[in-house]
Parts: sequence; structure tokens; C-alpha cells
Amino acid sequence: MTQLQISKPEFIALMAMMFAMTAFSIDAMLPALPQIGQELSPENVNAAQLILTSFVLGMGIGTFFTGPLSDSFGRKPVIYAGIALYMVGACLAWLAQTLELVLAARLIQGLGIAGPRVVSLAIIRDLYEGRQMAKLVSIVMMIFTLVPAIAPLVGAGIIALTGWRGIFAAFVLFAFVVTLWFGLRLKETLPKPARRPFEAQKLWTALKEMLSHSVVRTVIVVQTFCFAVLFGALSSVQPIYDVTFGRAESFPLWFALVAVLAGSASILNAALVVRLGMQFLTTVTLAVQVCLSGAMIVITLLTLPDGLYFGLVVFWQFSLFAMAGLTLGNLNAMAMEPLGHIAGLAASILGGTSTVFAMCFAIPLGLAFDGTPRPAAIGIFMLTVSALVFMLKLDRVPRSNR
Repeated sequence: MTQLQISKPEFIALMAMMFAMTAFSIDAMLPALPQIGQELSPENVNAAQLILTSFVLGMGIGTFFTGPLSDSFGRKPVIYAGIALYMVGACLAWLAQTLELVLAARLIQGLGIAGPRVVSLAIIRDLYEGRQMAKLVSIVMMIFTLVPAIAPLVGAGIIALTGWRGIFAAFVLFAFVVTLWFGLRLKETLPKPARRPFEAQKLWTALKEMLSHSVVRTVIVVQTFCFAVLFGALSSVQPIYDVTFGRAESFPLWFALVAVLAGSASILNAALVVRLGMQFLTTVTLAVQVCLSGAMIVITLLTLPDGLYFGLVVFWQFSLFAMAGLTLGNLNAMAMEPLGHIAGLAASILGGTSTVFAMCFAIPLGLAFDGTPRPAAIGIFMLTVSALVFMLKLDRVPRSNR
């Protein structure tokens, strides 16, 4: 196993920022959606939310390639190339004059961000394994949650100063700073003798090996549903605050509060995962969310005081973000455990498949918004029920890792 060259706290912070580029690229856009919709798509303002899902779709597609490339050429070159493409996409979005061009630029941004998103996970797998990997990923996610917490506030501030286009300049600046830190402080974690030539036959062989594990196959399905819940919720959350409750101006503050509180889920997961196991925590979390989303469906059918209704929706939003902290890191670690020798490819297939198929659910879930949280609640309930069914059918992971 490769030895860590920098201190563990600095490594955790660096990996958190690598992951945070993805969250910042999504969440900082949330306050801009109404303005972009009114300016570029006045006939269908709700279409502006595709700015989020087009980015995620590009990220999912790019994820298929970045892992195998990092297994062949090393972790650092692939991250550099991905961030360069991400910056190009940000510049194109800044210049775009139509919503269609913004969506195309965001797709390019997503293709680029797949580099740091996937390869960072492979770097962690190069250095850690099993429950220790799950614990480290949970800590990384805990720090990483601070960025999406403040991202809408930052986005709102940028919009006030420069308009919505200035957000794309902020993406370029953030990416440049993190890349400089990464390049100067972290050495390559995949030595040349451990690299796999980029050959289609070998990749196919590795893919068949990966899919031969029932745990991996099941995790791909469950993670698809979990990603669909997360991105569907993100697509719906700003319209719910704006249209349903008329709280567009205070939305960044509420989002920040919920995101910070939801970060406690990663702390809880890091504290419990070594003792209780990844599989158990994920299954319980999904079961709880089935109950909460079912209750939210009922709540949307009742006539409640506005303040109580809003408070219940905010709590439900908190539970959805907390669910990510209690499931996604565990699912990744469960799938990656038997695949350390092909970590880059494994991370690509796992992340790419889950993300792309998740968009098949998340896009219609967001577009189904009818002025109430009901469509989101119904969709998320169905997704979490499906995820729970697959988790309950999963064979027990060996005691040392589950």
C-alpha cells in the first residue's frame, strides 16, 4: 500500500475540497435559477433547473472514463486534465447567450469534474481500505458538507455583485486554488508498476470481475436510487422555497442551516460504522427515510398552518441530506473493498452507472414540480422503497468489513 506523504489532517482537508468542487458547482447555482430562467427561458422558467441535472449527467458520463485512465496513466494527470476541461466549460457557460448553450457548457463542466470526483476516491482507496476507508470517507464528507452549506450564500452574494454569470468565474478560481494545493502537496499514489495498460480487453476483463461480485452489483442499484433521491431533492428544493412558501430571499440561509445540521450525519456515521458496520447503517437509514417520505406525502394532503407546514418540509429536507451522509460513503466502501487492485475502474463504473441512471429518475422528478412538495415526496418515497428492497436482499458482507 502506498504511504501517505502529507499529514493525515491535511490529506482529509484536501480530499474534502476535491469533492467540494462538485458540490460548489451544483449548490452555488441554486439562487441563480429563477434569474437564469427569466432571462434565458421566460416561457418555461422551471426548465432552468436542468442546469443542475445537465452538469450531473456530464459528470456521470465522464466518470466512466476517468477511473480507467487514472489506472493507466496515474491519478494526478487525470485530475489535471479533468479540471482543465471543467474550467473550459465554466468559461463557455459564462459566455453563453441561450439556455441551450448554458446546458451544453454545464455538460462539459460535468465531464471535467468527473476527474477529481472519481480519482479522489481512488486515491483514498490507494491509501486505506475496509472500515478505515469508510471512516475516512465519512470524515471527508463531514468537512465537505460545509461547502454546499455556504455555496448558495456565496452564489447569492456573487449574483448581487456581478449577476449570475459571475458564478462561473468563481468556479474557475476555486478549481485553480484547489488544483494548485493538490499539485504542490500530494505525491502520486499509484506507482508505475501498479498501473494497468489502457487496453479494451483488460478493461473488459476487469469489468467482468467487478460485476461478478453480488455486493458490487447490488450497491450499483442502491446507489442509483440514493443519487436519484439526492439530485431530485436538489432540483426541487429552490422552487419549493420560492413558489410554495414565497421564501426565495431567505432560501440560502435555510439551505445553509439544513446542510450544516445534515453534516452531523457524516459525524454519526464515522462514529458508528466501525462498530455497527456499513450494511446495517445503510439499511436502517433507508428504512427511516421510507417512513419520513411516506409521512410527507400524507402531510401534503392535509391543510396545515403555513409555519408548521414549512417547518415539516425543512425537517424532511434535512433528513434527505442526512441520508446521503449515512449511505453514500458506506455504499462506496462496500463496493470498493474487493476491488483495490482495479480501484480506478471500479470507482468509474460504480459512480458513472449510478449517476447516469439516477438522472433518469431525478430529471422527471424535478420537472414534475407542481407548486407543492407532493411530487417530490411521492418520487422519493418510491425510490427509497426500491433501495431498501435491494439492501434487504443483499447477502451479508463478511463480518470484518460489513
